[in-house]
Amino acid sequence: MAAPAVFTDAEFYQQSFDSREYLKEFYNLSDSQGRPNTFLMQNLRSLCKMFSLDGLKGNTLIDVGCGPTIYQLLSACEHFQEIIALDYTDQNRQELEKWLKNEPGAFDWRPVVKYVCELEGDREKWAEKEEKLRKKVKQVLKCDVTKANPTDPVSLPPADCIISTLCLEAACKDLATFRSAVRNIGALVKPGGHLVMVTVLRETYYAFNKQVFSCLHLERNMVEEAVEGAGFDVRFCEVQSYLPDNVCTDCEATLSLVARRRASNTE
Repeated sequence: MAAPAVFTDAEFYQQSFDSREYLKEFYNLSDSQGRPNTFLMQNLRSLCKMFSLDGLKGNTLIDVGCGPTIYQLLSACEHFQEIIALDYTDQNRQELEKWLKNEPGAFDWRPVVKYVCELEGDREKWAEKEEKLRKKVKQVLKCDVTKANPTDPVSLPPADCIISTLCLEAACKDLATFRSAVRNIGALVKPGGHLVMVTVLRETYYAFNKQVFSCLHLERNMVEEAVEGAGFDVRFCEVQSYLPDNVCTDCEATLSLVARRRASNTE
């Protein structure tokens, strides 16, 4: 399997992205053969580690490109009072709302929530964590990271922290668009606030449910330079190699990063 000849754009996601199948493919802790989902577990450990860093707390957290998922907010919700979730595709936002409203048929995140609670020291707090997260997500809005104001026509007050996981590399067709998108989302955070990112490196595609989606091939230095160019200082950056055991992606590593927005935004 290889990357599509033409980069899969936002409209392709809107028309072809099956949120339910995506969750089934990538967000169970183990596959049908009982093999552990090392990619997900690795990312959950990284998020737990990043959100325990000094100063990573505040009133508002904005999740940019949340998809239909909540895993990226499980450690974060302990440190922020309110969360605003943003995504481009309607079906992702609808799937997320289904879980937030505890509707029948919503994806079962309990195994993942229990795993994160275990990382944080008490597996039995999973129900409490679910309730806390449901209460803290105040808005689910449409966004487009390629716009100067990603939530246009809505304007959000600057947040204490923004998080973006596995989003920009799928939304940006080239490095210039990626740099611009990092600046666009960076403008959503107040000076002194934080940017938390999990991104894949050296990936050109991922696939599920007979659909193939493009990814921008990134290296660590490209991500760091884009973040610094957007007015941030990198506080934490870790790369972990990843060897896919199936053909659904050619990802070679994940990068976890925390950066602080400079008080005076000099490039």
